[in-house]
Amino acid sequence: MFTSEIQSFIPTVLKACVEASEAIMQIYLTDFDPTLKSDGSPVTKADLLSNSIIKKSLETTGIPTIMEESVNSPFEIRRNWESVWIVDPLDGTKEFIRKNGEFAICIALVHHNQAVLGFIASPVSREIIFGGKETGVSLVDFDDIDKLENWKTIHPKKELNNPLKIAGSRSHHSGNDLKFIQSMRELFGEVEFIRKGSALKFFDLALGKADVYPRFAPTMEWDIAAGQAIIEALGGTVVHAETNQPLVYNKENLYNSFFIVKSGPVIERLNK
Repeated sequence: MFTSEIQSFIPTVLKACVEASEAIMQIYLTDFDPTLKSDGSPVTKADLLSNSIIKKSLETTGIPTIMEESVNSPFEIRRNWESVWIVDPLDGTKEFIRKNGEFAICIALVHHNQAVLGFIASPVSREIIFGGKETGVSLVDFDDIDKLENWKTIHPKKELNNPLKIAGSRSHHSGNDLKFIQSMRELFGEVEFIRKGSALKFFDLALGKADVYPRFAPTMEWDIAAGQAIIEALGGTVVHAETNQPLVYNKENLYNSFFIVKSGPVIERLNK
């Protein structure tokens, strides 16, 4: 996929992020009632409305979609797709229900199973971080999506935080987290934690406020693909916790392996 083609999708997706975010916030400010899906996870009217808005926008690109709140095509069809949009219309539904503001919209363009362009929007802070290796990474306010001169270019961080900052989930923990934290202490000394819900952790990683993010609990492709495109563009990696290989997308099973997100400075230190 050519850089110019990837860049051509950016205005459409930015507008979709803003429109969906505004719809989400209208519901967020009401006394909504969540329901449970068949897998026991919660869903709200905001998830479904955002899903509808984004799906309609992405259909204009001619590229198929995999979306959390849609009935997706079977793998027999998907396996032939060269490119696909992978979308979480409301990442962090539990945080949305708790009304703590820690939820996001995640949209990723995947080409040949690799995440090449990612968008993570925060409806509460009204910001979108987006990009990939072909475009670089930018941060933009909702009000400035049509004003390129106001887009803030995000550059790769050169140094580790001191102490090392470990991003972690607000709602999901496991025994493996403790083992990982101990290994980081042995390698880097003192560590501090940033607990946050949803893909907003990737904001902290991309902006250099966090150095590493281990995840030893289940996630789906739409939770991580956008973040991977952004982090890889900034010199970091999102890798399988055991094989150290980059995550891939549009798999038959849409669950991710356990993974670790590492910033560029962490990778550099580990390679010494």
